[in-house]
Order: sequence, then structure tokens, then C-alpha cells
Amino acid sequence: MIKNIIFDFGDVFINLDKEATARAMMPFGFSGMTSELDELFKAYEKGTVSTERFLGSVSVLFPAASREQLINAWNSILLDFPEERLLFLEDLAESRRYRLFLLSNTNDIHITHVAEKMGKRFSRFKNAFEAFYLSHEMGKRKPDHEIYEFVLKNHGLKPEETLFIDDTLENIEGANELGIKTWHLLVGKEDITQLNTRL
Repeated sequence: MIKNIIFDFGDVFINLDKEATARAMMPFGFSGMTSELDELFKAYEKGTVSTERFLGSVSVLFPAASREQLINAWNSILLDFPEERLLFLEDLAESRRYRLFLLSNTNDIHITHVAEKMGKRFSRFKNAFEAFYLSHEMGKRKPDHEIYEFVLKNHGLKPEETLFIDDTLENIEGANELGIKTWHLLVGKEDITQLNTRL
């Protein structure tokens, strides 16, 4: 029996264009992901690299781009947050049938942009959860086991009573390895508002 639900954020609640940043950076010389960039992005998601250091490192690699252009390109991945998803979440929280948690791989620039863009809706979103976990504040990121174990232990959750929802297969597999129930949400084919069909 499911008693707890852990939600991802991107492409579960807020829509993403995952190729947008790459497209936006092509005029400045971006031609594909490198191991150096991958390592930097993951470190920034973990919060082990500050925003200033992150922007400084990227600007060295792409000197033709201004700081503003780098930030705009970085945030271009973030699209809209449909109101029906927020209302669905608020109704679910109000029902008190499940303990609700957010667990997102994100970074300081992205979450700041989302909060500013959403305004009061962002507070409504956060308030629907018992706990709101962001990778860059935790020093951990999905799919590493330690991030799931932290949430389970911190709230006394049993894996077999917990449903984890994410659009990224790698993250789903990490949770599955710990015995957590999962829903690999297929973007464009499924929507979080269909959650009741999974419970």
C-alpha cells in the first residue's frame, strides 16, 4: 500500500525543453557535450560549485557569450508550469491521503528563475509538500542511492510504501534498486494528473 509519494520537478510539474540550452549556446561555439562540461554541470547540481564559479568556468569555455547571455541560455530549458498540475497537487495535499515530498536535481540559477517567474504560485507549490528537497542544497543528486536513502531515513519512510515519480529512467532505476516503487512518467504520453491510475 502506497503511503508516501516522492515527486521529481522537471517534466513532471514544470515543462522543459531539454535541448534549448544547447541550441542557445551554438552561436557561441557549443558543438556538443564534453566530459568537462558534464562534470561541471553535475557539480553545480550538487552545489559543490558556486554560481559564480559555475558562470566563470562556462565563460572561459565560451568567451563570446556575456554573463546575461549565459544565464538566459541556461534558463531556456525552463518552460511553463500548467495550472491544472498545481491545482491537482494542492487537491492531493489537501486530501491528506499521502505524505508528499519533492526531490529534484536542480541548481541555484534554475530554481531562482522558476521562483521569480511563478511568483506566489511557487509558494503554493512548495507548501503542498511535507519536505522540498533540491540537489544543490543537499550536496547529493539522483540517481545516487544516498539521496534516496537520505529522504527515506529522514522521514521514516518504508521503500515498499513509497512511490517515486520521475521522467528520467536512470533516476527510476536508482530508486528501484532500493526497493522503492516507481512510475517512469513518459513525457508527452502521460501526465502527473493521471496519478490516481497508478495508485
